[in-house]
Amino acid sequence: MSAGRSSFGLRFDWIGLLFACLLTLFIALPLIVVGTWAFTEVWRYPSVIPQQFGLRFWGQTLARPDVWDALFLSLRLTTTVTILSAVICLPAAYAFARMRFPGRNVLFLSFLASHAFPKFGLLVAIAGIFLQLGLISTFWGVVLIQLVGTLMLMIWIPVAAFQNVDRRMEEAARDAGATPLRVFWSITLPQAAPTISAALLLTFVGTFYETEGAWLIGAPEIRTMPVLMISFINNQIVVQYGAVLSVMLWVPSFIALMFARRVIGTGAFARGFGA
Repeated sequence: MSAGRSSFGLRFDWIGLLFACLLTLFIALPLIVVGTWAFTEVWRYPSVIPQQFGLRFWGQTLARPDVWDALFLSLRLTTTVTILSAVICLPAAYAFARMRFPGRNVLFLSFLASHAFPKFGLLVAIAGIFLQLGLISTFWGVVLIQLVGTLMLMIWIPVAAFQNVDRRMEEAARDAGATPLRVFWSITLPQAAPTISAALLLTFVGTFYETEGAWLIGAPEIRTMPVLMISFINNQIVVQYGAVLSVMLWVPSFIALMFARRVIGTGAFARGFGA
């Protein structure tokens, strides 16, 4: 019996390894192709590898004024959305983590609502409302639509951070005569700060690369970096322009996500859900 179980487990391991390899191939292959195009000057069919590598298209891409306009606009949008999200969501996250009030669980799970339905359909419905309010093709219209997409991250992860604070240290500080505000600033916030910082970083990265809302609400006046990249690819201006922008967008996000993963750990979402 044990030999049969061992054989079954071995087959299961090989199947899992096969699926992992296939998944890695499907994810990594497009990234490799895009990265190769970014450093390619000549690549003609039917050649499997480029005939000439170089940095000529990096210079041409970075010399375009619309690239820098899109970059600075994206940074302005992302900074504004992240600050507003922190101001709105962090007090709410503290309340969900530390207080008990009627409808608490329903309200907490309601932040999933924007992710429980097809996103593009929801954006179209919101676009109809924004059209009546004169927010289409405006900076603040894009800010509002991107702000909606930050709610889940900026509620769930900080809730887990506040719940994970050592209550004994807070009680000891109160016993020593510290005021509630002093306890929060000296005990609670320093312990929760690393995870909250990671949530802010994830929000910043996710907002910077958000495309659907920026395109649907912002076009044609508001063109962020991802929207500009898509226009390069769709209009077939120069395929290397889109590839260069893809690499420029991918590398910072990868570094930021690796940092956030180390700070948050795998249990943050589970602890937040269990609030």
